[in-house]
Amino acid sequence: MYNNLKVVVVMPAYKASQTLQKTYSEIPFDIVDEVILVDDASPDNTFEVAARLGISHVIRHDQNKGYGGNQKTCYEKALSVNADIIVMLHPDYQYTPKLVRAMVSIIGEGLYPVVFGSRILGKGALKGGMPYYKYVANRFLTFTQNLLMNQKLSEYHTGYRAYAAEVLKSINFQACDDDFVFDNEIIAQIFNRGYEVGEVTCPTKYFEEASSINFSRSVTYGLGVLKVSAKYFLARKKILNWPLLK
Repeated sequence: MYNNLKVVVVMPAYKASQTLQKTYSEIPFDIVDEVILVDDASPDNTFEVAARLGISHVIRHDQNKGYGGNQKTCYEKALSVNADIIVMLHPDYQYTPKLVRAMVSIIGEGLYPVVFGSRILGKGALKGGMPYYKYVANRFLTFTQNLLMNQKLSEYHTGYRAYAAEVLKSINFQACDDDFVFDNEIIAQIFNRGYEVGEVTCPTKYFEEASSINFSRSVTYGLGVLKVSAKYFLARKKILNWPLLK
């Protein structure tokens, strides 16, 4: 609990057997009430490791539903157990669980209803080993997205996020993409509802076991992100009817 608010950490997992235990061990359980792990049909023993660790709720997809599809299951389960604050933490140890406390406190103190852990604030991204082409692409995409969406985020592409439950209840995240573009579509829904997003500086680590998409998928993702931002811009200008924002 934090300020009498139930805190739930969700972990969308895929091939995380080698990093899950280390990630889980650093979660601040003095404020985190429950942990939900959703294994997206991993070919390794992620599910077995999660069960052995005694994670509160372990769910396994029979078929791979994609990164967005995994998050949908995570959030639906978190809402079903009456979470007040939901933190998405990747089990690949790319993002430190030690920031959970800071992110929860920002929401729990009523400062922001959504918090992102930004790798771009400060010098954490390159210092942590982010490939230079990904860093440049991240900066270009974020700059363009800020223009189109009339915002001032330092990064739209972090996988470290915390939400007040009311935010997820007020948007139709189930209508978002099942792949990586999910993260940017849900941002569009959040801004469309008038919610503000706070950011905290987040160190990151790039290593062999940490999940990452390859160059070709990165290009597809980048084009998808620009499409989302353009559609948001046109919808806000009443030029386009975009059902995702309903």
